[in-house]
Amino acid sequence: MINFECYKDKKVLVTGHTGFKGSWMSQWLLQLNADVYGYALQPSTTPSLYDQLGLEDRMTNKIGDIRDLDMLKQYIASIEPDIIFHLAAQPLVRDSYLDPVYTWETNVNGTMNVMEAVRQLGLETNIVVITSDKCYENKEWIFGYRENDALGGYDPYSASKGAAEIVVSSWRRSFFNPKEFKNHKVKLSSARAGNVIGGGDWAKDRIIPDCVRALMKSEEIQVRNPLSTRPWQHVLESLGGYLLLGRSLLISPESENDKLCGAFNFGPYGTSNKPVEALVNEVLEHWNGSWNYKKEDAFHEAFLLNLNIDKATQTIGWSPVWNFKETIENTISWYKLISENPELALEVTNKQIEKYSHTFIENLNG
Repeated sequence: MINFECYKDKKVLVTGHTGFKGSWMSQWLLQLNADVYGYALQPSTTPSLYDQLGLEDRMTNKIGDIRDLDMLKQYIASIEPDIIFHLAAQPLVRDSYLDPVYTWETNVNGTMNVMEAVRQLGLETNIVVITSDKCYENKEWIFGYRENDALGGYDPYSASKGAAEIVVSSWRRSFFNPKEFKNHKVKLSSARAGNVIGGGDWAKDRIIPDCVRALMKSEEIQVRNPLSTRPWQHVLESLGGYLLLGRSLLISPESENDKLCGAFNFGPYGTSNKPVEALVNEVLEHWNGSWNYKKEDAFHEAFLLNLNIDKATQTIGWSPVWNFKETIENTISWYKLISENPELALEVTNKQIEKYSHTFIENLNG
């Protein structure tokens, strides 16, 4: 039977644990009775899911910059983690135009620092590096990108994620080669998710937080790119993929290394690839309001973006659980409940994790 019991009492380091995805990941791992450690900057938003869940008092935290190799190395040495989930990043396309150097330093050098800290320490561990679906050279076609398609990126954020994948590939071949596992004892994989949404995201210039902020104020939602299509998925879908990949690294024999130590897409089914206007209209099915096209001199962003998930499905058995409507329903219900009772954030988050993981594990076991 497939389950996540392998995480119990394991030392798990989550970089970027103060962020939206990192907070959900940390909470899920705490539910699994893992010994959870975090390394990240202070939360970048107010409110933040990290604060709403009270994670500062419920896991071991280190506030630090992923660009600081010495500090990161010292922290990793003090933990000797069984597995590292590297989520720390500058995650916003629009911010990458405003500060491209910081974006590249964080997303590329930060990724390199995690792997280099492990290499310099001679640590035996497992690493899952989280990048993005935007790491691909976007050809604006309808086909889903496969893990062996060309990497690239128009905007600084997307390009930095493509570069991060190249760095991961280089370190895997040069220092953590699966065929030489006996010498280094490190398994290294990377994961590319779709456009992740869910309760607790308070970032600026992201469509769901923008919707929620407007709806809370009874204002009209301003939509910049209503026709842009994205592979929308709930945050728990991607995290379930990361945890399943991490489980495979933790428990699989050395003979499986070749197929596990590589890149994996964790995107939704094609039916969840919807334009932004469809997303907003679905949000308004659950929260009364209206939206309007906000014409502006917008930064370039991809128009079409889809992921092919065959590798994750066939290699580790992962597949999406919630369809597009369920994704929006669970996302908006989180915000509505918290807007009425902020103290329920932890309870609502736990219930959604339990609800999702129950079906996820059932599906894995057929």
